Amino acid sequence: MTTTSTLTDRYVDAILRHLPGRQRPDIEKELRASIADAVDDRLEAGSDPAEAELAALTELGDPARLAAGYADRPLHLIGPALYLDYTRLLATLLATIVPAVAAVVGLARGLQGATAPRLIGDPLGAALTAGAHIVLWTTLLFAIIERTAAPRRTPARPWTPAALPEPPSRRARYGELITQTVLLVLFTTLVLLSPAVSTETDAAGAPIGVLSPWLWETGIVYLFIALVIASLGFSFAKHYARWSVPLAVTGSLVLIACAITLIWLAVNDRVLNPAFVEAARWPQSVPRWIGTGLVVTSVGTLVHTVAEGIARARHR
Repeated sequence: MTTTSTLTDRYVDAILRHLPGRQRPDIEKELRASIADAVDDRLEAGSDPAEAELAALTELGDPARLAAGYADRPLHLIGPALYLDYTRLLATLLATIVPAVAAVVGLARGLQGATAPRLIGDPLGAALTAGAHIVLWTTLLFAIIERTAAPRRTPARPWTPAALPEPPSRRARYGELITQTVLLVLFTTLVLLSPAVSTETDAAGAPIGVLSPWLWETGIVYLFIALVIASLGFSFAKHYARWSVPLAVTGSLVLIACAITLIWLAVNDRVLNPAFVEAARWPQSVPRWIGTGLVVTSVGTLVHTVAEGIARARHR
């Protein structure tokens, strides 16, 4: 048998340094014998000794990969045995916890009467932070399981056709979309015409708008209408596009942004025009009850959005 050279020694050492000490003697003996046999076969075929050794080592491949095979250590972060469970859990967590965190933070800031930049920035920042933590810790958990729980020996959960999601009724889907579209058109029309169409007028005969002029002065009304239109767009996407985590999370965040904006406007008395309230001789309890109703409706929207996200993630 041919005596191995320094190149083979370097190759064997590169493999052994990745192996536990108790495995090294047996694997080294087996590996050197295998290399020597491969070199001898090439020498008998007429190859040069240096070329024969180089060819034998090249055929064996990357020593780190070979060491992983000897140690039965995976070279992937999440393997096939756990990958589907990993992606399903990650999708469910992202589609439910991220919108929930944004809703809770936004609701708290809205009820505190925070400024508009904080009302938008704090929920968005909390959502991004929550999403990053979910991805990090879920991936780390499955990577640990992959390397410690021997998933190849764990039988996969049996799958049956009962796990397939039920397709939504076409009639119900069309009815929902038509209703949302009609309501959006009516809502947008009423809001945009409110400064010019009113039951009350001032001393000069000009109409007094029901909604606060501040909404137009700051452009908040256009931002709110844009959010409502975007939510309708995601409603169509939800029915006609394939479900995905980005689509679900973005759609939920848009609905949450609408609800939080409305809460902030109601809490800060930015919805009704004080001049209209005075001209209409409304008692002080009426604006208060309107504001309370808007807050309750918005909170209901937040709860429904999070609950719907949980349901869709479970049945994806």
